[in-house]
Amino acid sequence: MWDETDVVLVPYEWLKPHEEIKPRNRDKLLEMTQRWGGFTKPLIVDKATGAILDGHHRYSIAGELNLARVPAICVDYLTDSRIEVDVWPAAEIDSISKQQVIDMSLSGEVFPPKTSRHTIADHLPPIHVALEVLASQGEPHSD
Repeated sequence: MWDETDVVLVPYEWLKPHEEIKPRNRDKLLEMTQRWGGFTKPLIVDKATGAILDGHHRYSIAGELNLARVPAICVDYLTDSRIEVDVWPAAEIDSISKQQVIDMSLSGEVFPPKTSRHTIADHLPPIHVALEVLASQGEPHSD
């Protein structure tokens, strides 16, 4: 579905989470990211709002490492029928819509961890973007 040519580097500050992370999972991923020397999976982000659809732990790591940019695949979330959202089995809510995900990301609030599950996230291309590249400002993001 996607390949490495779909991955762009977006400014960290532009991104907006909609759900909390699990610190233990983040810590393990941080250790692996440092060992690999870079990101090996992009985030999936709504191109209109910067809402993070998949990759909250990777976003948190970018903050921990004070990175300027993050690799992402930017999608037209509300209109792309290939992207579906549901809730994880143990979620505190029974259902969720794409609009609720966007609204939460724009509100500055977040859902509990493992609330939304985007099935499209199962099809991310493997990448490797070095931490040094992500730490630099680079070119501004444009669509």
